Parts: sequence; structure tokens; C-alpha cells
Amino acid sequence: MAGMMIKNMSFKVGQTLTIVGVPKPDATNFAVNIGPNEKDITMHINARFNAHGDENAVVCNSYQDGIWCEEHREGGFPFSLGEEFKVLIEFTPTEFVVSLSDGSLIHFPNRMGAEKYSFISFNGEVRITSFEIK
Repeated sequence: MAGMMIKNMSFKVGQTLTIVGVPKPDATNFAVNIGPNEKDITMHINARFNAHGDENAVVCNSYQDGIWCEEHREGGFPFSLGEEFKVLIEFTPTEFVVSLSDGSLIHFPNRMGAEKYSFISFNGEVRITSFEIK
């Protein structure tokens, strides 16, 4: 289930990452990962249709030093199999504010505390049609 990886990019405090994609018709889950490198993830957003014991849930977490941190669950589940979605991730000095297409928000702390991250990946059963950092 390896997806797309972008290295050496620049996602900084004050910027917003916009992601547009379509979950596959038979998707169980997909994830967006943001971090300083491939091994450490400051923000993992996992949309779970039916995976890891969850149904229709958005789970956020961080992965540091080979260990998953505490899961964070908040917001709705605006994703439908085979239908386009749009997610905005605003990077503030203390947190990421994720705007889902149903208007719900997820506030997730910037656990690593950096002002810039250079790695993003998309994994799982999803086709990303566009992403933009502004």
C-alpha cells in the first residue's frame, strides 16, 4: 500500500496545505503523513472506512523514535468511497487545524514543535488528484 512521497518540500508555519483526492471504491483506509523525514511523523491523519477496529473515523497521531504516540479523535467523517474530498491543513505555531469538507475541524498539536516540515506522504487506497501549499 505504498503511496506517493514528497521529500525536500517546505511546509511552514502560516501556510495551508490543500489536498484533493478520491478514495478507491473498495478502500478500507488512507493516510496523510507530515514530518521532518520518512521515519518521524508529526501529523498522521488516517481516514478509516473499516480498518484497525474503526468504522468511519478520522484518527490523528504522531510517530516518533519508532513509537506511535497517543491517538487523537475529533471531527466528523465526510469521506465517501469513490467520491472526491478536499482537506485543508493550516499550520499554526502550536497546532495543525484540519478543515474537513463537512465543515468540521480537527485541532492537532504540533508535537515536534518545528516551524517547518519537509516530508509528506499519502498511503492507502486513495488517488490524490492535487495538493498545494500556500
